[in-house]
Amino acid sequence: MKLSRLSLGVAVVAVSLLLAGCSPASSSSPTGDVTPIGGDIVAPVTVSAGDLQGASVDLVVGQTLNIDTGDLAVDSYTGTVADGAVAEFVAGKDDGSATFNPGVRALSAGTTSVTMTNTDGGIQPLEFTVVVTAR
Repeated sequence: MKLSRLSLGVAVVAVSLLLAGCSPASSSSPTGDVTPIGGDIVAPVTVSAGDLQGASVDLVVGQTLNIDTGDLAVDSYTGTVADGAVAEFVAGKDDGSATFNPGVRALSAGTTSVTMTNTDGGIQPLEFTVVVTAR
């Protein structure tokens, strides 16, 4: 009977050690605070360019509006943001290895209007509002 209790004790310790290795990875700062690896990542909001006319898009600080240009070239759009302290336009590009949609990056809390024009012509400017809130 002593042998089986000893075996059971060893098994419990082994399982405990294995489960301890399954805990989520984290990093520790000099102050001892534990934070998840990667920090606070905010997923982008993707909207088709055709759905932006007159729309209001809600973002949080640090978040990006990813604009799907459909069949039009991603680098054919330029943009103007009325209040550059609230958000900034990010031009689309194709660098040969990857294609990046144009977008709007939220910088600080507030509301601003955005106007996008297409250099291919024949398309009316897209005008929409971006509302940014703090995290």
